[in-house]
Amino acid sequence: MNWFIRVITASVGKKLLMALTGIFFIKFLLIHLIGNLTIYGGDEYFNAYVKHLHSLGPIITVLEFFMLFLAVIHISTGLLLFFQNLSARPFKYAVNKNGGGRTIGSSTMPYTGIFIFIFLIFHLINFHFVDKTNTTVFDIVSNAFANPIYVFFYVIAVAAAAFHVSHGFWSAFQTLGLNNVKYMPFIKKIGVTTSIIFGIGFGFLPIYIFIM
Repeated sequence: MNWFIRVITASVGKKLLMALTGIFFIKFLLIHLIGNLTIYGGDEYFNAYVKHLHSLGPIITVLEFFMLFLAVIHISTGLLLFFQNLSARPFKYAVNKNGGGRTIGSSTMPYTGIFIFIFLIFHLINFHFVDKTNTTVFDIVSNAFANPIYVFFYVIAVAAAAFHVSHGFWSAFQTLGLNNVKYMPFIKKIGVTTSIIFGIGFGFLPIYIFIM
């Protein structure tokens, strides 16, 4: 047990936790996107999908608590690494060079992460914890995205998530030691492709509902 504590408290251990939890959430986003795409089938199709999820009962509840647990690990570990990096290098370099494969996604990881966390709370309040008495989830979603301010906020949050994934995807594989020069370029392309799919897939939904 002591070795486990030493590993997770070390910098490499924290990065490992970030990688494993990050991969899990990328898988969740993919499944969540597939489910959300049922909105294009209309209210009956989407409500049937939601009803099917609710029929799973305790399984969904357990998964939600498990995701909450992983989210706490991912966010707290990310913040610890961020502040450790700040304390190790409290001053920015005089010249900010885009070296070492540095991208918008990598340089904004802490900030997009914090923004996504704020959006997630707002999103859960408006969709998950809202009163569903005498209404349907489709109506709740439609009413929310009838507000152009919320549509704009949602699209910005999706863009932030896409940038976050664009770096986090290949970075997770690198942390896990799968950074061979032969296939790392391919992994990076998959990461960028995945982020674009998430960006367009999630980002166009509120726009579609708004203009319906």
